[in-house]
Amino acid sequence: MDDDALDAYSAAVVHVAQTVLPSVASLRVRTREGEGAGSASVLSADGFLLTSAHVVEGASGTKASFTDGREVLADVIGRDPLSDLAVLRAREEVPPPVTLGDAAQLRVGQLVVALGNPLGFAGSVTAGIVSALGRSLPTRSGRVVDEVIQTDATLNPGNSGGALADSTGRVVGVNTAVAGIGVGLAVPVNTTTRHIISTLMTHGRVRRAWLGIAGAQMPLPPALSAKLDRHTGLRVAQVIAGSPAARAGLQVGDIVVAVDGSNIASSTAVQQLMVEDAIGRRLEVTVWRNGALVDVIAVPRELTDA
Repeated sequence: MDDDALDAYSAAVVHVAQTVLPSVASLRVRTREGEGAGSASVLSADGFLLTSAHVVEGASGTKASFTDGREVLADVIGRDPLSDLAVLRAREEVPPPVTLGDAAQLRVGQLVVALGNPLGFAGSVTAGIVSALGRSLPTRSGRVVDEVIQTDATLNPGNSGGALADSTGRVVGVNTAVAGIGVGLAVPVNTTTRHIISTLMTHGRVRRAWLGIAGAQMPLPPALSAKLDRHTGLRVAQVIAGSPAARAGLQVGDIVVAVDGSNIASSTAVQQLMVEDAIGRRLEVTVWRNGALVDVIAVPRELTDA
């Protein structure tokens, strides 16, 4: 029984490696500070590549090398530090693209395979399981990438920007090796990040709205919980001076329960609403303040310092 299980496990990993690894590039990144390295996956037959934003930060030039020996110059088309995703475009022909999956379908305990192409190695493959979902990853800008996948597949810095694949060979995440030894993290490929990737390919940047509050999920008072038939809301811990939230009159201690008609229970829920369409639009924000529900109008502006 154990041998059969091992054979099945090995067969799955080998299949993923053979399917995905030819489409994973080693990146050499030239910056003012010197050279950096990472990995990238082929997104499309016309040369788009997907990597991590931090891998190509400050890049003045990049070269992608594949396991079949080909080397191509690539240009950074767009970076989105808030999701830690970036898109490049190769100047010459590249291997066939990977197949993207949906991280929303992942389950804790599921087999995943991390694939990269660090400098000096002809491809790197480590296998493990999904150990947690919905983690948050702090970025260098001080903001947070939400819904991150945590695995026990070992990563090294050269694997950053590489592919995290499920057992069928579908890419469900972009690896990032910033958490330390023994912990692998990946930005998920899902409906939200597919839109980000598409926007980067088309426009080179992602426009986001900004409200200017920070807070944490907290239980609602019993009376409010019964009224709304919900148990949690977002308690405002900070209102940035001069922000749209401050101008709207939001206050520390307010409990946000809805924004633009959508129920709110976390900072992530607010962030998901801060899309390009919300820039400059009047949004109704409902808060619990001094024992009563209060509606204020906020007009988010474009986030320009991500």
